[in-house]
Amino acid sequence: MRGAKSAKWVAGAIVIALAATACGSSDDDGGSGGSGKGSGKSGGTWRMGITEPVAIDPYNAQESEGTLVTDNLFTGLYDPTADGKVVPALATSKKVSDDGKTWTFSIKKGTKFTNGEDVNAEAFIRGWNRVAVKSAASDVAYHMAGIQGFGDVQSGKAKTMSGLSAPDPYTLQVKLSEPDFEFDVKTTHVVFSPVPKVAGDAHNKAYNEAPIGNGPFKMQGKWEHNKSITLVRNDDYGLTKAHLDKVQIDILNANNGVTLEYQGFESGQYDWARMPTPQLPAAKAKYSAQNEWLQYEASGMNYLMPVTDNKPLNSVKARQAISYAIDRDAIIKGVFQGMMTKSTTILPPSFKDVYQKDLCGTCVKQDKAKAKQLAKEAGLKPGTTIELGYNTGSGHEEWIQAVQQQLEDVLGVKVKTNGKPFAELLSDEAKPNATGLYRYAWGADYPTPDNFLFPLLDTASINKDSSGKVTGDNRARYSSKKFDDLVAKARATKDQAARNELYKQAEKVALDDQALIPLWNRTQFRLANTKKFGNVQMDFHEDPNLPEISLK
Repeated sequence: MRGAKSAKWVAGAIVIALAATACGSSDDDGGSGGSGKGSGKSGGTWRMGITEPVAIDPYNAQESEGTLVTDNLFTGLYDPTADGKVVPALATSKKVSDDGKTWTFSIKKGTKFTNGEDVNAEAFIRGWNRVAVKSAASDVAYHMAGIQGFGDVQSGKAKTMSGLSAPDPYTLQVKLSEPDFEFDVKTTHVVFSPVPKVAGDAHNKAYNEAPIGNGPFKMQGKWEHNKSITLVRNDDYGLTKAHLDKVQIDILNANNGVTLEYQGFESGQYDWARMPTPQLPAAKAKYSAQNEWLQYEASGMNYLMPVTDNKPLNSVKARQAISYAIDRDAIIKGVFQGMMTKSTTILPPSFKDVYQKDLCGTCVKQDKAKAKQLAKEAGLKPGTTIELGYNTGSGHEEWIQAVQQQLEDVLGVKVKTNGKPFAELLSDEAKPNATGLYRYAWGADYPTPDNFLFPLLDTASINKDSSGKVTGDNRARYSSKKFDDLVAKARATKDQAARNELYKQAEKVALDDQALIPLWNRTQFRLANTKKFGNVQMDFHEDPNLPEISLK
């Protein structure tokens, strides 16, 4: 998730320092509603802010802002819990063949989309094929790359994936081209959502802006671009109903979104907020005492992403020079005031079974001499211009400036920073002529190492179109047969412990090539209006757990 949530790229970025939302008091008290999860009264309006999403239609929901909305409009086969477990949603059972290539899911009967259509196996097949068609130009279609026939649909040879079938109305069978003993875990991504017949193709603008889903909430009106998105409780939801009557989401200026969230929380306009990096210590001191401070060690990471197929960072030594030149400890102390933890891996510490602390040797400690020597050997000469792109409005400016200064001081290069709204940054990363470095963050879409290694670094996740534009999440354009083979072997390994060892080997290959430059782990901080609302937490995607929040 990009952003976090394709990535979820978790957008934003350090989303707290890197990503987006807010708190304060909401309006209507009371109201009618369903049973909800946990204790508490139903009713009320939850208010928060985000920046403009890329998409809220599951065919292309990819960063944290869009995924927040889509995840609450749709329900798929499985869901991730906040602590990284995978639990059934609409799947009532699953079966995998001994070779790991055929999965069979039974789907809960009697649930409906908000327009009254049945949610059945055909609804899932319809949604998945809608994503896979090349004309959809989906940045998250690669999550389906393992399904038999995906390549033919992408190339235009077929309109539907041959690996999808419905033996009966509530049985979904999925045949894979290669073994994958974690395929069920991947279906927690919103791209695997079912859609109704009215969805049409991926470029149905009416549906793109007011998706009809089957989740705990539904749209009220349409997406008012750069203004707002409003969700209301789906009282006909087929699983446990939400408590909240309404979720009012303001779309904030991308240049200062996090600041506006924080100010909105302080004024009582919002019930959830991210904060500008310099405000973290003061906010913690003030709101911890009021029980309105949330801190969460997320399954996400923060990196610098080098574009590996264009100069000046198309050599391993050049990328290693960049990494050695960065003083992560100084930035954490000076910019984050000690509220971040240095990263020396691609995979997060929360994945305890595969975590290999200090695997990135260039990340452990700044080494100016090694940085200069490697730069010289790579032909990265003083005066060379290196582009450094980042998204505005999410609290990145201070640490970006610190990295810029360190690289210029140590290597003598000229670092040209380029801040843009998040959607524009994503577009720039994908361009054929992309170059230099980008601020990059990844929040897990689903709880497995594969969700970092395959999307971010596998050759299949580059997925260039005819112009050379990248339509997958491997924006670094990193390609290594050795790495790809290890990931494929891991997927085909039924035993979890043996699979984890292969993931660890793959991570080492990527870090030896400095495919990504780890910076700091993804500790997330939020402010939440716990005076009025109960059971407020961050979910697995670092968003508020909207279906479970209730009035006190």
